[in-house]
Amino acid sequence: MEYIKRDLEQKIKVLIEDYACILITGPRQVGKTTVLKNLMAKDREYVTLDDLEERKLAKTDPAMFLQMHGLPIFIDEVQYAPELFSYIKIEIDKGAPASSFWLTGSQAFKLMELAQESLAGRVAILHMPSLSQHELYGKGDNNPFQLDLVKLKNRKKQGTCADVSEMFQRIWEGSLPGYRSGKFKDREVFYSSYVQTYIERDVGELVSGVDKLLFQDFIRATACRVGQVLNVHDIAGDVGVADETAKRWLQVLEKSDVIFYLRPYSNNLLKRTIKTPKMYFFDTGLVAYLTRYSSPEILEAGAMNGAILENYVVSEIRKSYQNNARECLLWYYRDKDSKEIDMVIEQDGELHPIEIKKSINPEAKMINSFAVLDKGSVPRGKGAIVCMRPDLSAVNSDNYIVPIWMI
Repeated sequence: MEYIKRDLEQKIKVLIEDYACILITGPRQVGKTTVLKNLMAKDREYVTLDDLEERKLAKTDPAMFLQMHGLPIFIDEVQYAPELFSYIKIEIDKGAPASSFWLTGSQAFKLMELAQESLAGRVAILHMPSLSQHELYGKGDNNPFQLDLVKLKNRKKQGTCADVSEMFQRIWEGSLPGYRSGKFKDREVFYSSYVQTYIERDVGELVSGVDKLLFQDFIRATACRVGQVLNVHDIAGDVGVADETAKRWLQVLEKSDVIFYLRPYSNNLLKRTIKTPKMYFFDTGLVAYLTRYSSPEILEAGAMNGAILENYVVSEIRKSYQNNARECLLWYYRDKDSKEIDMVIEQDGELHPIEIKKSINPEAKMINSFAVLDKGSVPRGKGAIVCMRPDLSAVNSDNYIVPIWMI
């Protein structure tokens, strides 16, 4: 099995020098444990709360748990024992040195809430996504995706060029380290096991008494709607559950980082914008598995190719910021006049519109909708068509054409 170096490593190395506690959250099986084990010195004890005996002690007697194991310690799947957080706080307040506690967990919302309640100002929280395109195919340091010509030219030097068929191969294979590292070679079995493990552990933890087969159908129905404006009623109807149940289950998927949303951009001068978010999955390989595309070629020719391609681009741009531990305001735009922009990056007081296309030779009219942002109160900056064109180009001086392989 090949270890794939993670872009977040550099940020982790800096933060463990400053904080007594670091917490890494992210979806199940994205490599949180692997990256910390790779950085771990021999004197640090590793404990996983997947071990039921360890979990029981951590929950019932957290003070004894910490006495038994001592410092420095790496506690994996810490979400199973939230009782530990207040005792970690006590240890830090007593003077625990930098890098005493390394924590990981796969229920980001719950963990961040616990950490902010108990460890405010004492913990560095990082979100680890699945493998990025840069980690799999790039070189050099990762930088956030920005529509600046100098930075785009630098990205071009760091990426590996890919044509349309190669891009759909990347999309279909997905970004989970267990499969991409070669540890597991049967893709179908890998993703099937992933879904079953997720439902058994995370869903079972968050929803008591859930019908597991019905929830699996629900995940499939949700995957069929990536890149679309969220319609809870339609998803509920496909599965045969009430709208309220579908809303709760979507919250479960979001809390466990399986899905994420792009919120619609609006301000007080843009009054006709719609208010519903668009939904995406964290991994396009999982989407392709759930929607039963059995090969990259079938996916490329399939009805969902544009939606899954959009999911890939949005998630890769998002990863480029997460892997730098930087916040970024990502939106989409759609109004009641059917004007739409696939993605809007808000940065440094400007809005940067992005259109995502499968086309190799995009037409200039594809950026016509960008002008709608000029009616708002935030100035419009550089825009781009992100597409299958093999080389970096431009529509005009204000709008670039960016190959997807460069993200």
